[in-house]
Amino acid sequence: MSNKLLKRFPTIACCGLDCGLCPVYYTKGPSRCSGCCGPDFSNKHPSCSIITCCVKKKNFETCGECEDFPCQKIKIWDLADSFISHKKSLVNLREIKKIGLEKFMEQQKKRIDFLEFALNDYNEGRSKSFYCIASALLSISFLESCKKTLKQKMSNENIRNIKEKSKMLKDILNKGAKEECVELKLRKKAK
Repeated sequence: MSNKLLKRFPTIACCGLDCGLCPVYYTKGPSRCSGCCGPDFSNKHPSCSIITCCVKKKNFETCGECEDFPCQKIKIWDLADSFISHKKSLVNLREIKKIGLEKFMEQQKKRIDFLEFALNDYNEGRSKSFYCIASALLSISFLESCKKTLKQKMSNENIRNIKEKSKMLKDILNKGAKEECVELKLRKKAK
């Protein structure tokens, strides 16, 4: 993909996926995804009909900017994907349609900031996916209050062990998920 096709905001996909809140975006090494139309994106995803329509033909960042949203292509695509970060793709696009891309990206940055905080300070090596899901699905107000609660608990309880720190954050996130009626875990398929 040439430089002129790179999006300004690869952390939000044309289709509304939260690329900047995805575990693969935070993977180190060759399997790392650079986000939608980010550097080397075309090497890993050589053909995407939504990018072709949204970026190449209409010069948009997301489908939420299009007057035809939601078009048949997005409606069909939404039914086909079960990836956890997909849960909010249409919600994200509707929000972009409603408030505009710039304001949406301000909100997205708050989610990404929380995720990076969790990954940098509370990841014992097995929580990246959980933190990504929580950052994508829980409300921004809860994520911001979670940081404050966590910092207060950390100073009160003097916890230094990364496993204990991770458990504390997960407990707070799970409590918030319960209050917001959000499921943070994938259900196992019945046999």
